[in-house]
Amino acid sequence: MIDRQALRKEFDQLQAAIGRRGEEVIDPGSAWAKMTELDKRQRELKTASETLAADRKRVSKLIGQKKSKGEDASEELAAMGEVSRQAKELDAQARDAEAEFAAALLEIPNALHESVPAGSSEDDNVELRRWGTPRCDEVPAHWDIGTDLGILDFEAGATLAGSRFTVIKGAAARMERALMQFMLDLHADKHGYEEVWVPAIANSKTMTGTGQLPKFADDLYKLEGEDQYLIPTAEVPVTNLYQDTILDAADLPKRHCAYTPCFRREAGSAGRDERGIIRQHQFDKVELVHITTPERALSDLDELVGHAEAVLEALELPYRTVQLCTADIGFSSQLTFDLEVWLPSQNCYREISSCSSFGQFQGRRAGIRYREEGGKPQPVATLNGSGLAIGRTLVAILENYWQEDGSVKVPAVLQPYMGGMNVISK
Repeated sequence: MIDRQALRKEFDQLQAAIGRRGEEVIDPGSAWAKMTELDKRQRELKTASETLAADRKRVSKLIGQKKSKGEDASEELAAMGEVSRQAKELDAQARDAEAEFAAALLEIPNALHESVPAGSSEDDNVELRRWGTPRCDEVPAHWDIGTDLGILDFEAGATLAGSRFTVIKGAAARMERALMQFMLDLHADKHGYEEVWVPAIANSKTMTGTGQLPKFADDLYKLEGEDQYLIPTAEVPVTNLYQDTILDAADLPKRHCAYTPCFRREAGSAGRDERGIIRQHQFDKVELVHITTPERALSDLDELVGHAEAVLEALELPYRTVQLCTADIGFSSQLTFDLEVWLPSQNCYREISSCSSFGQFQGRRAGIRYREEGGKPQPVATLNGSGLAIGRTLVAILENYWQEDGSVKVPAVLQPYMGGMNVISK
């Protein structure tokens, strides 16, 4: 969440940075407007409370003086009772205003970094670089390739669970496992991440810490009758490993990689990618998470992006790196770079990894702080990115390595993970 002190000390700059997301974010009916009004109300209540405290002190002193002289203090005692009543009423109002303020604060998106390009849609994202040569011949869609090879079963997935679920079989199932192992080995052994294995279920406090709640409740799968949710990404449990802790600055940055299944209701994606396995309710992903200092955040983000790019280059999959504009960037992010892999059947690049810096936004929400020697604790900066989304990587391999006889070559770097298999055929 945003810095509460900055709301007062740097109001204009903060409003401008958040307002770049769109006028509706700060318009009169927004959570931002409600929050600023509640902040004003809290200051008024504080002033009134301080006035009552002064009155109480004055009246209390007067009562003491009268009693010491044997004089009647009934009038002052009655006044003291009224002051106490008003104080209790103000305290109750202050508690209510604080609760409303805290709730509104959780609805406010992160302030954007000044380098985020302005835009009105994803079409305004800025391409930074490309790697590899896109394949431009006629290639079937991955769902046709997978069905013909008998390795993707969409009917079975629909029978077992409903739409946007798929059964992955045979060589494709083994490739999913191979991709997971390859990515984790690369990040742990070569990029220096500590691998962790975390729960695929998180409680509401954990979901709130990374910004999934309350904003995206409709996209989450909630366990009936429980304060628990299926995680939409490993970012949630891995970042919250340090929930409500104070870290030593000397121990930063902390870098973790993790494989998890991920679950998303995709409530806002009706009609998009209904065929195939690009947008599923359940999918697999390897995630990269950094816990670092604000000063290191942007340089660490460049490094994290490079680690995700290294996966695509090792697999020899053409991709491009783009910077997201103001209209396309996520709620919690201050700066995001997407990696988009080439899909020849669609003749375009599609997102396969999103790498973001959140500044201290998640650190404040999750209570993750660090302390320099002799200094006061302050919120950490956090970053994360997919390294990579495994299902979409499988899609890219099926299409980019497809051969005219209907078979699919296995990328050289994956062959040791697949028992030496070098081609998937009927």
